[in-house]
Amino acid sequence: MDKRPSWDQYFGQLAKQVATRSTCPRKQVGAVIIKDKNILSTGYNGSIRGLPHCTEVGCLIENGHCIRTVHAEANAIVQAAKHGVKIEGASIYVTASPCFHCFKLIANAGIKEIYYLEFYRDERIIKFSNETGIKLIDLNQVD
Repeated sequence: MDKRPSWDQYFGQLAKQVATRSTCPRKQVGAVIIKDKNILSTGYNGSIRGLPHCTEVGCLIENGHCIRTVHAEANAIVQAAKHGVKIEGASIYVTASPCFHCFKLIANAGIKEIYYLEFYRDERIIKFSNETGIKLIDLNQVD
C-alpha cells in the first residue's frame, strides 16, 4: 500500500512549510502556486522587501489587521511575475483562505483553484468564487 501523501496533502504540507518563513507573529501564512503537479512559485506573509519585519519592529495594526506585511498569496503571484513564470490556469494552495483583496489578485492572475487548510474570515470570497468559476476547496474535506 502506498504510504505517500496525496498530491493535495503534499502541496498543503508545502504551504505549511512555506508559512514557517513568515515574519508576522500574528498569523503565519504560506502559499504555493502549482500547475501540472509542478511548483511554480511560493510566498509567505512578510514585510515590503528591504524594510523591517514585524518580528523586528512590531506589527503595524490598522482595523485589527497587521498592514506591515504583504500577504502570502500576493507574494507568490509577485514572485512568479518577477521571474517570468506564467501562472494562468494554475492552482494555489494556502494555509488560510485569502482575504478579499488577495482573492481579486488570484482571480485576475488566472488561477482557477484555491485550496486552503483553514477558512479565514472573509465570506465574500465564497460569493465571488461562485461568480468567477474559481473553485474554493477545503483541504480538510479532500481525501
